[in-house]
Amino acid sequence: MIKTGSTMMLDRAEPAHCTVCCCTLANKILLVLFMVLLIFATLFGNLVTLAVVVGTKHFHTSQGYLKASLAVADLAVGIFVVPLSVYAEVHLMVAESAPEWTSHNSQLVNFHPCNIIGPIFAGCTFVSITTIFLLTIERSIAVLRPLHKDSFITRKRTTILIFLSWVGSFFLAVSPMVFSSEIALEYNSCSRMCNYALGTIGEFPSQAWNILLLFPAFDFTLLGSTVVINIISLSSIRQHSKHRKTLAETEIQTTSNPTFSDIKAAKTIGTLTVAFTASFTPIAVFVVGNVLGNKWCNFSFFAFWILATNSCWNVIIYSVRDQKFRLCAHKLLMPSQRQNTTKT
Repeated sequence: MIKTGSTMMLDRAEPAHCTVCCCTLANKILLVLFMVLLIFATLFGNLVTLAVVVGTKHFHTSQGYLKASLAVADLAVGIFVVPLSVYAEVHLMVAESAPEWTSHNSQLVNFHPCNIIGPIFAGCTFVSITTIFLLTIERSIAVLRPLHKDSFITRKRTTILIFLSWVGSFFLAVSPMVFSSEIALEYNSCSRMCNYALGTIGEFPSQAWNILLLFPAFDFTLLGSTVVINIISLSSIRQHSKHRKTLAETEIQTTSNPTFSDIKAAKTIGTLTVAFTASFTPIAVFVVGNVLGNKWCNFSFFAFWILATNSCWNVIIYSVRDQKFRLCAHKLLMPSQRQNTTKT
């Protein structure tokens, strides 16, 4: 989402970088096929998630609301962000020239698609990070303070937090353009996506730099906190597992331990955190490399698209880790089998 100094100016001087994905016609075709498959996978997976959460009473919980919010953010990537890249790449193959707006940033044309798509991608990424953080908090309370779970975690509070996360995330996404006239958006020929870029001046001003630093600061703070909280929760789960046999052997009953479903859910959120951290790490490396003056054109493509593919991972994680979700999704996708089972 972020590009710095020399890389930005170089892009406008050389608008047609030959990256590893797009140097030959075969590579260009494979790139478009990958993008199209990513769109279908993202739409299918997250629509299934929303259908399961909305259509199953069991998932009408705080955790279910957060998963629905995460699915909506991922859907937005599949509906808005990736299709623009598909259009640009198909236009480049068919017309043998990129659309005119890809050679200019948003300050040089009256309307630039990246003015909409760029903040959507950034905002949805921030929403995803925030939602995973809230899911981690919710599960950590269920694991560490099971007696206080129902009184502290309510659907009303969760709904308010989801609303605030969306408002805050998209405010952060548009803040570079709001607070600095030097920052623009452009379709980057390396990443094949809409990125934040320097506008019409040749030196990166300190004000613009400080504003863009909000992005990695926000991301690293929330992701770091999420990882730490997950480690604490999983350590507590491990201790509960060690004592479970002792409690069973002595027939001691206690209500202060988390339920089995809470433990399973906490492990699922831990897996989500690992997946998102793994997909976001290349972007973090790319930003650091830009700060040090490295161009890394090929790496920027892989970094941004690895992050984009994260939008279709969640339903896979839910299906593998959550048996109830898996059963509900199977019933939704295989209604004929469900009817046959009922008749039998």
